[in-house]
Amino acid sequence: MSSTKRAAKVAIALTVAWLALFVASLAVGHAPINVMRALASAFTDANSPDALILLELRLPRALLASLVGASLGMAGAALQGLLRNPLAEPGVIGISACAALGSVLAFYSGLSGAFALALPLGGLIGAALSVLLLYAIAGQGASTLTLILAGIAVNSFAGALTALALNLAPSPYAAYEIMFWLLGSVADRSLEHVALAAPFMLIGWALILTTGRALDALTLGEDVAHSLGFDLKRVRLRLVLGTAACVGAGVAFTGAIGFVGLVVPHLLRNFVGGLPSSLLALSALGGAVLTLAADLLVRLIEHGVELKLGVVTALIGAPFLCWLVLQARRKEI
Repeated sequence: MSSTKRAAKVAIALTVAWLALFVASLAVGHAPINVMRALASAFTDANSPDALILLELRLPRALLASLVGASLGMAGAALQGLLRNPLAEPGVIGISACAALGSVLAFYSGLSGAFALALPLGGLIGAALSVLLLYAIAGQGASTLTLILAGIAVNSFAGALTALALNLAPSPYAAYEIMFWLLGSVADRSLEHVALAAPFMLIGWALILTTGRALDALTLGEDVAHSLGFDLKRVRLRLVLGTAACVGAGVAFTGAIGFVGLVVPHLLRNFVGGLPSSLLALSALGGAVLTLAADLLVRLIEHGVELKLGVVTALIGAPFLCWLVLQARRKEI
């Protein structure tokens, strides 16, 4: 069977899985509801308990989990193609850390208590500043290696400032609130949050998808990509801006949700014959499925305090990373 047919079958399977998980996400929670009845009530009596639970709690949570997962999956596949590094993921160029720092500063300054959108806006501003800082360090015509090194520097600096904010938090409660948010979650978000995040994510997806053919050429090396007419400076800029827009918006609204961008492209790569352009959309679907499934797991596990989504994805991703390292070691022997 050709890789194109395999990719099409996997895309259909992932779409079906996403639809099933999305419906399950609407139905599952501390207060079980009949999804069909709640949908009918949303059009006839929006103030009924079922409609309120659906529209105010479940629907925003399912939509945001899908959007964030898709952004992380697609960005991970794109960065692995650009950097030609199977361990690359959205956090490698510092965007996630800077977006988290922006939101932490909104907490620290008290702006998050002054108006509801201060937290996500702080994250979006942090993501935008990360791109400016990245290119201020690396330069416009940076090579892939220089971009990675600059990303490590930005990541470390943002992490240090986040630790400083925690260290100087005005009260233990403020530090606890910041730490709780950094664990990552899609709970207690509204349709207003989704409406603010979605445009940035869609813009990011569009920018990343335009780099598909160039990423395919890069699998043969930078010299070959240049000879085929691709301007790698512009490709890198579009990809970094796209990652900043979609991943930065996700981190701004949900906190840090790790490993999705690392795990999903690896699981799906064999179905597309290794072509990054085919992997981008497939990884977006896979990321949405994985994040929705992890969020459902969070709600199904009975515990005094609800587990955070970022904790669950880390518990899935860290062993997977260890497995990748072991596979790499076996190849070297």
